[in-house]
Amino acid sequence: MNYFKLKENNTTVSTEIFAGVTTFMTMAYILAVNPSILGAAGMDTGAVFTATALASFVGTLMMALLANYPFAVAPGMGLNAFFAFTVASVYGWQIALLAVFVEGVLFLIFSLFSIRELLVDSIPKNLKLAIGVGIGLFITFVGLQGAGIVVQNPATAVALGNVKTVQAGLALIGTVVTAALVTRRVKGGLLFGILFTYLLGILCQLGGLYVPNPDAGVYSLIPASIISLPPSVKDTNLWTAVHQIDFSVIKLSDFCVVVFAFLFSDMFDTIGTLVGVSEKTNFLDKNGKLPRLKQALLADAVATTFGAVLGTSAITAYIESASGVAEGGRTGLTSLVTSLLFLVALLFSPIFVAIPAFATAPALIVVGLFMMEVVLKIDFSDYTESFPAFVTIFMIPFCYSISDGLIFGIISYVFIKLCVGKWKDVSVVMYVLSLLFLLKLIFL
Repeated sequence: MNYFKLKENNTTVSTEIFAGVTTFMTMAYILAVNPSILGAAGMDTGAVFTATALASFVGTLMMALLANYPFAVAPGMGLNAFFAFTVASVYGWQIALLAVFVEGVLFLIFSLFSIRELLVDSIPKNLKLAIGVGIGLFITFVGLQGAGIVVQNPATAVALGNVKTVQAGLALIGTVVTAALVTRRVKGGLLFGILFTYLLGILCQLGGLYVPNPDAGVYSLIPASIISLPPSVKDTNLWTAVHQIDFSVIKLSDFCVVVFAFLFSDMFDTIGTLVGVSEKTNFLDKNGKLPRLKQALLADAVATTFGAVLGTSAITAYIESASGVAEGGRTGLTSLVTSLLFLVALLFSPIFVAIPAFATAPALIVVGLFMMEVVLKIDFSDYTESFPAFVTIFMIPFCYSISDGLIFGIISYVFIKLCVGKWKDVSVVMYVLSLLFLLKLIFL
């Protein structure tokens, strides 16, 4: 355990294990959701499940061993939707998968030559703080949606859901219990909150209060089995995809645009997550830089490339990593535990897939509060600093995207500095980024 430097990071083995399990529990939904989304593009759902678990295992393991950070990586939500419903629906999943592979290779090159590291270091301190706050709102929003407490509304975009449902009620009860456990500093409070809510749901199902209805998206909380052998990835891996591609359906210029879209979104999703969670845990040094950033980005890049070879969409760092951090996770041992659970999930998938979104919602909601605390560190005395931070904070949850929130934050930062004559405060990299972001918003 000396490898992870637990004493230097003021943590213990038990704390790291609790943190790793908590992170996995809050993001295990991807094992069920990713196959469903990519399955809509014509990919074999069983194969995608296996690819998702293996890619998450490898990426998170590398994050543990290379960077020694408590971050977990897995196929990104939003990135998988873009893969399935935008690219694959037009050109086929085979071309979409090839595009992700090319993106992963570019990621590796960018990481090895510290290009991504340069981008992260160029982001001003107040924007880095704002990313963490925005992630807090975002992760809370995700939890509320998963519990059905907040729902879509055609007139107002979102609205209060039916809180009379069993799912919403259990999530609200679980949130209160989780908040109480965290307040009393119970070790593993977030994890116990998830388990409490899940077990309470099983009791409700046994008592007839919770009635499974798959057609309505309400599934049984009781696993159909304990062990299940993982399906093969032979039908939807990259090798199979390349041999099925009809290159006449897409122009080279269009393919490059697709690769750039994947590259852009994945890069800034990962950057935003790493910076946002790191700010809360004081991983950033006095200059606002993240030590071992190159290793962390390299782990993400390798995972994306490996995942594409197996047959899944782009990999990114998960905001749910904040739940493990909230439990005290400070080193790669947290990520090691999370990665091993992804490997275990290959055999015990019925158990992990049975854990519903409303059971993990309490942990996400409470973690939102944890992430919001860094708002106190933002300098609100200078509007050229606080306004871009404000834009970043509200655009992340409103756009449902960390990268989009960061885009608007950077553009507003550059423009407001120019408008008040403080153009010297802006680095060359920020000018270049703002120009690229404007072009993306206009043409992509």
